[in-house]
Amino acid sequence: MRRCELRDLGLVEYGRALELQRALVEKRKRGEIPDQLLIVEHPHVITLGRNGKPSNLLASEEVLRRAGISFFPIERGGDITYHGPGQIVGYPIFDLREWKRDVVAYVRTLEEVIIGALSDFGIAAGRLEGFTGCWVDGRKIAAIGVHISRWVTSHGFALNVTTDLSYFQYIVPCGLTKPVTSMAELGVAAPRAEVIESLTRHFALNFGIEIVKREIETEEAVWSMS
Repeated sequence: MRRCELRDLGLVEYGRALELQRALVEKRKRGEIPDQLLIVEHPHVITLGRNGKPSNLLASEEVLRRAGISFFPIERGGDITYHGPGQIVGYPIFDLREWKRDVVAYVRTLEEVIIGALSDFGIAAGRLEGFTGCWVDGRKIAAIGVHISRWVTSHGFALNVTTDLSYFQYIVPCGLTKPVTSMAELGVAAPRAEVIESLTRHFALNFGIEIVKREIETEEAVWSMS
């Protein structure tokens, strides 16, 4: 069975994680490493996708600086989003040539992974017609934005677990005037480790792969791969 290495890196500054993804993508393209699933948490940051509208950022640089929020225009699809403490962010470095050469199917399968994981905690999430991501009663609980380069993926998903939702006030999330939510707001007190376990189990199931967990991992150890 195809193998994917799971690496939980904990809290990682966004720019550092971006550089790491790019380095691993190049290694994956050359076949020097197997598929990777990086799990991280970021300090407060707002990212704007390549098709995003700058007008969806509702705060000036000075306001963001005072709030301790960094800002990155990046190459992923999608519009604008927020990452911060209490989110579980997943970055699959995944070669679609060995799965399906179908970007839409890949995004839909990421949604299915999150929907399945949330169901383990009694949350009935689903899709909202015409929109990417995962939703609960019209509120977005997980955002998805991906980048594909020669069929190798980067970026990925962000699931609100205990996220402070007040930070979304600085943006129009994903360019949509729709509310956001979190597992905590829905009354689910789920330990981070249990949510990650559920996400990775559904990731393996939906993509038909074997997850190999690296029990002791550091950001420096992953950088040594790159």
